[in-house]
Amino acid sequence: VQLQASGGGLVQPGGSLTLSCTTSGFNLDSVAIGWFRQAPGKEREGVACLSSDDATYYGDSVKGRFTISRDNAENTMYLQMNNLKPEDTALYYCATDMAREDGSISSRLNCQYGMTHRGKGTLVTVSS
Repeated sequence: VQLQASGGGLVQPGGSLTLSCTTSGFNLDSVAIGWFRQAPGKEREGVACLSSDDATYYGDSVKGRFTISRDNAENTMYLQMNNLKPEDTALYYCATDMAREDGSISSRLNCQYGMTHRGKGTLVTVSS
């Protein structure tokens, strides 16, 4: 099982970035997935989670600005981030439980409590 996030970088407030997470070793279309972030000195935060049947959950701080998606044919998941703010600065990483988990409640619980398998992160810095 491998997950590798990419696409981070320096962006000005109000800008956009799209993070990608390439996966291998499992079928992306049959498992729940999520994006998490951790800023220096802060606890891990569940940003966006997607259940096996594509029910979403977004953290309150990113709702309306971030979108999680996946391309099953490419075994890649994405996080589209718009209207970025300095408080979005963090190390972002992708994760999965390697299990079928359906429904919005599953997505919420995954974002709240974390997921089993995670990859190396990609750093997002929002600054002028």
